[in-house]
Amino acid sequence: MGATADFIKANKHLPGIPSATEVAEQGILLGEMNAKLLEKIEELTLYLIEQNKEIKAHREQNKLLETRIQVLEKQIIQGEDK
Repeated sequence: MGATADFIKANKHLPGIPSATEVAEQGILLGEMNAKLLEKIEELTLYLIEQNKEIKAHREQNKLLETRIQVLEKQIIQGEDK
């Protein structure tokens, strides 16, 4: 599990964002909270970009492996026909 996931599991909220209990007890400064939320949006956007790169790489690898499997299956069939 990643560091963020570990933090959320342990603390029940995102790093850098107050918990619901803290907000209920202490309130929030809207400008400060908006800045924190924008930071989290940027982090999520960068994470999604990275995930999309990984998905693309996996798709390309899968296509290559599918092609290799097809070649091997043809070789097996040709070997059985002899």
